Amino acid sequence: MFPTARCLSAKPAGFFKRSAGELSRLSRIAWNSEGLHTPTKPYTLLDFEDESAVSGCKTMADRAVGGFSTASLDYVPADPSTGSPAHARFHGSISTKLPNNWRVERTGYAAFRNKDRGLWLFGRLYWDVDPFSYLALRVKSDGRRYTVNLQTDSIVETDIHQHRLYTRHHRVQNQVNADRLSSFASSETAEPPELADSLFSGGIPASLSDVPPESTIMSSTATTSGGTGWETILLPFNSFVRTNHGLVMEPQTSLLRQRVKSIGIGLTDRIEGPYDLRIHRIWATNGISEEEFKDEQRICGAGALPIDEGVKTGWTGDSLSSESDGKGQEIEGGKKAKGLKGLRSEWEP
Repeated sequence: MFPTARCLSAKPAGFFKRSAGELSRLSRIAWNSEGLHTPTKPYTLLDFEDESAVSGCKTMADRAVGGFSTASLDYVPADPSTGSPAHARFHGSISTKLPNNWRVERTGYAAFRNKDRGLWLFGRLYWDVDPFSYLALRVKSDGRRYTVNLQTDSIVETDIHQHRLYTRHHRVQNQVNADRLSSFASSETAEPPELADSLFSGGIPASLSDVPPESTIMSSTATTSGGTGWETILLPFNSFVRTNHGLVMEPQTSLLRQRVKSIGIGLTDRIEGPYDLRIHRIWATNGISEEEFKDEQRICGAGALPIDEGVKTGWTGDSLSSESDGKGQEIEGGKKAKGLKGLRSEWEP
């Protein structure tokens, strides 16, 4: 049985399209010898410019246990008048009202994540982000305290690795904490991690602390000028914390980067009222490349992240501009070109 054009163009992707896409990606990695060096190109995980990526996600809320919070994930088309790209809108309302059920003691959460990615020729389909250092998210936040959730093919299925989504609009739990952080930041002897430990009992990990870096704190009445509201957040994979049902687990284990099966964002701040988070794209990266910077600057405006110098030079310190080796063969960064060009010298005298 051979896949037809209808099978390969189906949305959401079926078995044949998933298999063809993954085989194509792995073939490019092998042909270009990308597994032998640090990747400079991004690896897209969820691109919400594609409406099928939105329909490929599911929402969750405390209504599953009788609560009253709501969660929706909608596709929003691009708006050329404002320069806003097509994206997903995660919105709803948080309620801490308890249902008439004595077994339920806490409510007030909402989340979304991608659905099971399905099967391909060699079993279940996972994301392999092992060659990358960061999870990147381009978002437009309302300032509430969202959490990024990664689930892998771990021994304990309910384990989730989490990291707080700190943005320029991120709000601490109350203004007192913000004032305390400002006073600590002005001191030459104090460090933000020490502040996090002093504000919370039980030793909350820095990645899940409600206190973000001082540069990201804004009061509830502050605004950001010179930007579009969109920003790109880079979260180190090695900073994610293993949790289970909201509790930090011990001992901590490293994120199984080779077998990531779901990515999502949740809101568990238990503050009543509406929330609204816009997500453009989620991808794995080693830093912003020249190729990515064009979109970064177009969408994020003055708030765009700069080009990563390591990515730009391939971590060699050399320029990536093409040169000649005297045989008409292109050299990239002083090294032989990848793929067919790199093998040409072995075929030609």
